Amino acid sequence: MNQNTIAASVAALFLPFSVSLAHAQNNLAQDPVVLPAVIVEAAQDGDLGFTAKKAVGSTKSDASLLDTPQSISVLTRELLDSQQAVTLTDALRNVTGVVSGNFGRRGWDDFIIRGQRATESVFLDGLSVSQNAWVAQEPFGMERVEVLKGPASILFGKVQPGGMVNMVSKKPRSDAFNEVGVTIGSDNFKQATFDLGRPISENGKSAFRINGLVLDRDDPTDFVYQKHRWIAPSLTLDVGPDTDFTLLTSYNYNEYIRQQGLSPYGTILPNVNGEIPWNRFIGERAFGPYTSEQYRVGYALEHRFTPDLKLRQNFRWQEQSMQGRAVFNGTLQANQLLQNRSATLQDSKSRVIGLDTNIEKKLDLLGMKHSVMGGLDLSQDRDRFKSSTCTLAALDLYQPVYGATITCPANWVNDNTTTFSSTALYLRDRIEFNDRLSVLLGVRREDGKLETLNNNTSTTQTQNTLATTSSSALMFKISSSVTSYISHADSFLPISGLKISGEQLKPETGKQSEIGLKFASEDGRLTSGIAVYDLKRQNVSASDPANTGYNLQIGEQHSKGVEADVAMDLRNGWNLIGGYTYTDSEVTKDNVAANVGKPLNSVPRHAATLWGTYTFRQAALHGVSVGAGVRYSGAMRGYSYNYTLPGYTLADAALNYVGKGYKLALNVKNLFDKKYYPGALNNNVVALGDPRQVLLNATFFF
Repeated sequence: MNQNTIAASVAALFLPFSVSLAHAQNNLAQDPVVLPAVIVEAAQDGDLGFTAKKAVGSTKSDASLLDTPQSISVLTRELLDSQQAVTLTDALRNVTGVVSGNFGRRGWDDFIIRGQRATESVFLDGLSVSQNAWVAQEPFGMERVEVLKGPASILFGKVQPGGMVNMVSKKPRSDAFNEVGVTIGSDNFKQATFDLGRPISENGKSAFRINGLVLDRDDPTDFVYQKHRWIAPSLTLDVGPDTDFTLLTSYNYNEYIRQQGLSPYGTILPNVNGEIPWNRFIGERAFGPYTSEQYRVGYALEHRFTPDLKLRQNFRWQEQSMQGRAVFNGTLQANQLLQNRSATLQDSKSRVIGLDTNIEKKLDLLGMKHSVMGGLDLSQDRDRFKSSTCTLAALDLYQPVYGATITCPANWVNDNTTTFSSTALYLRDRIEFNDRLSVLLGVRREDGKLETLNNNTSTTQTQNTLATTSSSALMFKISSSVTSYISHADSFLPISGLKISGEQLKPETGKQSEIGLKFASEDGRLTSGIAVYDLKRQNVSASDPANTGYNLQIGEQHSKGVEADVAMDLRNGWNLIGGYTYTDSEVTKDNVAANVGKPLNSVPRHAATLWGTYTFRQAALHGVSVGAGVRYSGAMRGYSYNYTLPGYTLADAALNYVGKGYKLALNVKNLFDKKYYPGALNNNVVALGDPRQVLLNATFFF
């Protein structure tokens, strides 16, 4: 089936569905149902249930998603709560074009956007989190999660070309509130949360908020566990009616043993000794754990000089550290019984400073409406990473005996400090020729400096990067509820790391063309869209399998596809979100000739997701809601491994009850306990999917 056929088919499915639902909403509005009073607080950026009107953090503008010529998915707080999303990986499973958790449960967030690795493209409140992904992010502290698909370098600089994730922090509110929650579940899951706030001025504009979390959990794999601590105080100050100022701080601590997957022989491939138990731990109990800490302090400022002139500024200082020990699979011996292993010591200390300032002016010029924004983006990301590879004996996968001697080098084998500093100017103009036709033009000029200091040899390599990136889009409003667009964007990403020769890696580049159609009902309770894209990524880098701590630049990758989304918050008790993804990906250039023409790792050609909740309207069931959903992934292949990961369909369910001052929530993920494989690392390791998980939450409001 070609792309045009798929695009036409999905459009035929979604757009009439949208129109019919909008008609149903109008009928409901004409014939209202009288229900007990419910107090609903408007969420940030106008979120209604599972639907969102804007994504200010990702667009740096007040434009609606309907008027934004790019695919952006928004995961609202209500959606995250309805599914009890424990990790960012959990949350991203709702997003079309995204593959999350492809490396399994290794302790931090992994995800692919539009066929391309995007794990390091995580932002918080519009500022980059880090050049590495050692610390898992905490969704409980977020009001929403925005996923921008495709190149985003114009506004955000060093972003992987597949797209980026921007998390929006919970901020103080003008009302007083208290929330305390307790969750228990499978694998000894224990979590306690709190979220409280108070106004400290009569008008409520000065206020504070603090939310926190304590989590302890085991894992389906023997000896694997996680301990997580999070706290995030924030303060809003009243500095005038035209100015919003919020101080944001947080502390994030993780301790965990990495779940490293299993050999494909005995899981998805035959093994003469039988199936490997899924709870098998291939590491050493005494060799671990990983620990990581993250401290943040920053602010968000917005000042409105006039209704048509606005200044925004975001600042953050972040300190982050990670120390870890892990055991990795090597090759499986010929008897398919003994698993060769290696061990790794890793240590990272980083500091990230970001300051982004932009000013936006709306004006009429030559008979056209302009919304012009200019910005200055300053950042410095410094990371010292040390690693060594250790030796240890093979493990019997069927009758394991732990306690092997692990021999490590006396000194760090790799010890490099990478510092990337950049100064960037960006300019964007939205030009409305009339009520229907508009264009969006953007350009960014970035002057960067990438320094790599080898602390073992005291030698420094410096790479100066001066790059210009651009984007352009043409939008045509078919009606007040339907917008079409065509866009093009490119990206530029300096890459830290060295080849074994000592040469620094060349920057990655990316180019994307996209055509899309969006629908949004006038009340914002129903949105849908379809996008067709073509994306190329060049100067792709990867870890050097023969030289730990070094990298290879392997060539070019190409992905193209179709994404269709729908989100609904109907006034009859239903909330729904769903989507379909078609991705055609391949390696187009590679220094290993055999890889050319192969699909990209762990990217299914077809994927779909659907999640819905229904709140009963009958008096006898007042306060009760149910939820159900399915997640489908087609078979996956790759160029880093020579086997096929089978497709799978998973079911999820939920039951909730809201009483006076409390809420009870029961979620069952992977309801039928299906074994599945979300991805693979290489020919030695396949990632394991999550078995059935039951979570029971009680939240109290006072």
